[in-house]
Amino acid sequence: QVQLAESGGRLVQAGDSLRLSCAPSGRTFSTNDMGWFRQAPGNEREFLAAISWTGLNTYYGDSVKGRFTISKDNAKNTVDLQMTSLKTEDTATYYCAADPRKLLLHRYTDGMKYWGEGTLVTVSS
Repeated sequence: QVQLAESGGRLVQAGDSLRLSCAPSGRTFSTNDMGWFRQAPGNEREFLAAISWTGLNTYYGDSVKGRFTISKDNAKNTVDLQMTSLKTEDTATYYCAADPRKLLLHRYTDGMKYWGEGTLVTVSS
């Protein structure tokens, strides 16, 4: 069973940077495409970024392109989301996701197969 453990969410101020990490279980890290999504109260789930299982390809949602960076840390076996220039509208629960299908990354914008429990990011003004 695939398990995804997110960490790093906390209260920050607008303009700050924050790094989220996702630790997948077992061989998930090396065999699955990975992604980050978020959901704010009252809003639909939003795709943020995806990275291929090789780590060679990335794809971003328009709302975070240029501010957020997804990466794989092979030493720690984590998939990280580096967030910069945070805005109050970035406040949401952030979810790590994984998918074994190896699709073109833009096809994951509607979701992935496996999900973590989420980590809360609150950006204050």
